[in-house]
Amino acid sequence: MRKWLIGSGLAVLAVGAGYWTLRPTGGAANDVAFRTAALDRGQITAAVRATGTLTPVTTVLVGSQLSGQIVEILADYNSKVKAGQIVARLNSDQIKTRRDAAQADVAQAKADLVVKRAQLDRARSTRLKANSTVKDLEAQRDRTAAQLADARRTFDRQNELFNRNTGSQQSLDTARTQVEVQVATLASSEAQIASAKAELNGLDADILLAEGQVQSGEALIGSREAKLKDILIDLERTDIRSPVDGVVVQRQVDLGQTVAASLSTPTLFQIAQDLRVIDIYANVDEADVGRLKPGQPVSFTVNAYPNRTFEGRVELVRLGAQTIQNVVTYTGVVRVENRDMALLPGMTANLQVVTEDRRDVLRVPNAALRFRPAGVAVGSAPANSPAAAPAGRGGAGRAGAALRERIETELQPTPEQKQAIAAILQERRGGGREAMAGLSEEERRAAFRTARTEMTAKIAAVLDPDRRTKFEALMQEGRPAAQQGAPGRVYILDGDGQPKAVQVTLGPTDGAFTEILAGELNDGAQVVVGGGPRAVAAPAPAGGPPARGPRLF
Repeated sequence: MRKWLIGSGLAVLAVGAGYWTLRPTGGAANDVAFRTAALDRGQITAAVRATGTLTPVTTVLVGSQLSGQIVEILADYNSKVKAGQIVARLNSDQIKTRRDAAQADVAQAKADLVVKRAQLDRARSTRLKANSTVKDLEAQRDRTAAQLADARRTFDRQNELFNRNTGSQQSLDTARTQVEVQVATLASSEAQIASAKAELNGLDADILLAEGQVQSGEALIGSREAKLKDILIDLERTDIRSPVDGVVVQRQVDLGQTVAASLSTPTLFQIAQDLRVIDIYANVDEADVGRLKPGQPVSFTVNAYPNRTFEGRVELVRLGAQTIQNVVTYTGVVRVENRDMALLPGMTANLQVVTEDRRDVLRVPNAALRFRPAGVAVGSAPANSPAAAPAGRGGAGRAGAALRERIETELQPTPEQKQAIAAILQERRGGGREAMAGLSEEERRAAFRTARTEMTAKIAAVLDPDRRTKFEALMQEGRPAAQQGAPGRVYILDGDGQPKAVQVTLGPTDGAFTEILAGELNDGAQVVVGGGPRAVAAPAPAGGPPARGPRLF
């Protein structure tokens, strides 16, 4: 009995397992082959996402221009300081000794100058006295000259009287003697005057020498005072002061540490001038940098406050690019009001820059843009668009043939131009696969853009000016433009329940929905978003909005 029960149980289990394995897996006959969604109207908010670092608007590096030992630190991390406030001191004993010696040198130079000025004054007084002596001698000479003239008149009168025999010989001799005495006296006066003038010239030279010594003393004082001032400046620099009002964010010196200021100024403190206004330096990808404009609103979060959203505005986008591992980024500066001082320097901010905000627009789910039914090449461009996908299995050949057909139909080139264009397209097809081999998706797109630009330039070079202008306009048709939108493709179900392609013009996207600018679709129209046998999902057509949400950089 026991064996019979066990055998019956095993048989039931075997039958159940077989039924579970071999049960029908197909859906019901009335199951929908394709999943659809309706177009609706709503808001599209296009944004650029990026990450950045919070940085003070102005950060001042406070250093020391002197070498020496730190003997006092008067500011620490997070200390609020005022402009001119002392934050640290260096040992100043040696500088004070040099200051005292320089002050003594200045005092000695001033004393020497006093002596030299006294000597100058004495030389000037002596010259004044000698000048007076010269004038006295000249007065005596004039008096002697007058007496000589009187003696000559007396001699002439006595000589006339003597010739008339009315005067005596003694009177004549006396008169002659007086004349000779006055002549000798006049000669003596002239000699004394000449000697006094020579002495006066010597005193003038002494005065010039004394004046030169005074000027030399004044220059020496100026030199020593300048040296003293330089020492006083060094003494003042032993007090490390804050140049601005702000907050100490970094202290890179300790008490007793020796500072060596030889070739470059060592940094002792970093002071943020005003943290009530702070900047974010965001790394923006080159694909998104064209969408950023000054004044655009920015919302962001930081890890310290995950439930709080902060607001800011784009200040500028710096022109200097950075290339890291073949990825080109630009620095966007976002200005933020930090009144409550919640944001701190160095925090990482996750930003969202609103580039476009459109309300009540016709929008389509991005899943409809990614959908491709079975048998349609993933990433294929519209047949009339010259913007074909990168080289793949037959993709480059079909795109090249379509482009060649359009050029020959619309431009009607000459036979020589046709031959040159065919050679260029053949060269492009031949090198496409080898160039794309082993590349990532981003690298393939970059390589395709480069090859397309080179091909366009080569074809334009072989055309005449009129055909070149038409060719350039033709090549611009498949490219997205902010004003005209980008071409796209969605699928609707026809009367037989099969997907039918509809060309649309796409506007901005928020990652989930994309605006439809033009097309043969109205509000409420049902578009295919998935389902169906062997249906595939593909990225949006070339030049359309991204199939995924905005990426983080």
